[in-house]
Amino acid sequence: MSEITSKSGIRIWSQRLLAAFFVGGQVINHLIQRKIHRRNTLEQMALVGPDSLFIALLTAVFVGAVFTIQVVREFINFGAGNLVGGVLALALTRELSPVLTAVILAGRIGSAFAAEIGTMRVTEQIDAMLVLKTDPIDYLVIPRVIACLLMLPILTLLFLITGMIGGMMVATSLYQLSGSQFIGSARNFLHVWDIFSAIVKSSFFGLLISVIGCSWGLTTDGGAKGVGQSTTTAVVTSLLLIFISNFFLSWLMFQGTDSALN
Repeated sequence: MSEITSKSGIRIWSQRLLAAFFVGGQVINHLIQRKIHRRNTLEQMALVGPDSLFIALLTAVFVGAVFTIQVVREFINFGAGNLVGGVLALALTRELSPVLTAVILAGRIGSAFAAEIGTMRVTEQIDAMLVLKTDPIDYLVIPRVIACLLMLPILTLLFLITGMIGGMMVATSLYQLSGSQFIGSARNFLHVWDIFSAIVKSSFFGLLISVIGCSWGLTTDGGAKGVGQSTTTAVVTSLLLIFISNFFLSWLMFQGTDSALN
């Protein structure tokens, strides 16, 4: 954290952020040339996807339930209880599912990427790879980027479905709303564009998390202390960029005054 709280720390953080952009450019260039290490990619997909599934779904259930508790009473008081499902569906699809899934993966996966690659950096394993003419971008970074790009949208859609189930359970059991009415409202509010926006956002967040985590690992120095600092700063940086980019993506996708009811 000290890396981004002092003047010299901000300079170092800016340099590492710039390095992350170069790493991202290298990843794109290597992907165009189809330099993909398949076994590593499958291993990272298992780490990002199935191994993160339980915590994502557990979070989704309670997010959907809490959101429903907060809005259902007010909607019932206004005689609009039949809109609860649609409002929850829009909130989950457009914002909560992609953002919260990305936050979970930034803490769990982004930190793991930074710690693992950072440890390899300070123990000179990456230098050994270079001596053996193995490109760290191909062997370490690209599999992690692909894994996040593919698995984060899937986790986001599962988060959406589970969050809707959690909200419907609360709405039907605690507030005696009709389950069919809840689902019908969600169906009326949601459009294909909303689902597409969630996929686009989650893919972009996956790219951010993987590139930041890997880049911070590759630029680690200072032994065990440096690994700890890189891990913490990688997570903080990923979270900052997720929230900042989410604003711009939402502004591009949902600007205007068109209502979901239309």
